Amino acid sequence: METNTIEAQWNHLLTALEENVGKRPADLNGVLFLIGVQELGKGTLTFTKEQKQDLMHIGICKVLSFKGYYELESVDADGWPHWKLLKKLDFANVSAQEEMLKQSVINYFVTEIGI
Repeated sequence: METNTIEAQWNHLLTALEENVGKRPADLNGVLFLIGVQELGKGTLTFTKEQKQDLMHIGICKVLSFKGYYELESVDADGWPHWKLLKKLDFANVSAQEEMLKQSVINYFVTEIGI
């Protein structure tokens, strides 16, 4: 995928999320948080700062699981998923990392949510 295509798809995704959620996510972290909340499956709750960080981690693990970086290892008694790292995340730079995450997020919403 070309970068401009990824950016066009990303902007389309943010617009669709704004229509569905009522607020446009500010950035990639906001979208990863939404994925984490979706994957936790407990609806909209009030989360602590630490839980919000955990939810973003869940989002990252979920979207990178499509590329074989993580697999779901278990779900604890409170319903929180735990992921196992399968291969090292090796990015040339922060820009490459963000681009891969955006591609993976777009894939998640297309395949899992149907946006």
